[in-house]
Amino acid sequence: MTFSSSQQIVLASGNLGKIKEIQAILATHRIVPQSVFNVQEAEETGLTFVENAIIKARNAALHAQLPAIADDSGLVVDALKGEPGVFSARYAGLGASDQDNVTKLLQTLEGVPDEQRTARFICVMVFMAHAEDPFPVIAQGVWEGRILHHAVGTNGFGYDPVFWVPEYNCASAELSAAIKNSVSHRGQALTGFTQIIKARE
Repeated sequence: MTFSSSQQIVLASGNLGKIKEIQAILATHRIVPQSVFNVQEAEETGLTFVENAIIKARNAALHAQLPAIADDSGLVVDALKGEPGVFSARYAGLGASDQDNVTKLLQTLEGVPDEQRTARFICVMVFMAHAEDPFPVIAQGVWEGRILHHAVGTNGFGYDPVFWVPEYNCASAELSAAIKNSVSHRGQALTGFTQIIKARE
């Protein structure tokens, strides 16, 4: 297994928000977006976050010929039986914008009272030393909250403006990047991820 700070690691994502967050949290490592290597995004055919993260990491490692890190994450809403789930980025259809997805979510939850709007962000992080790595590192994080009735705040991306964070009494989009990265699903997954890596070195 190789995960040194001196070696480039390709990040299997084209999502600018994710790229910024992951690079900030793993600031001591040389994390390079797959676009730098002209790697096309993998088709996310998995039915779970774990499956999709592995698909993306393997694709990036194969085409960049470098170790790869990938995450698959999304919003799980109890009142919607787990939707949008693995389809969070394309909830309103292929090519949907963050605003499109948020609008559809709020419309779908219209009339649902606060106590039934419980939800959580899920993040699964995968590291593969190479495309055929039989022992990928897998870590996950869960961030509990609920869905607001309208968007609040301008920070973050995706569903952040409608995700209420009870411990801070505000929307995720109202948190600073530093605080969000320390408590979010992605921050939790990356913390667990680095702990596993250190244990294996």
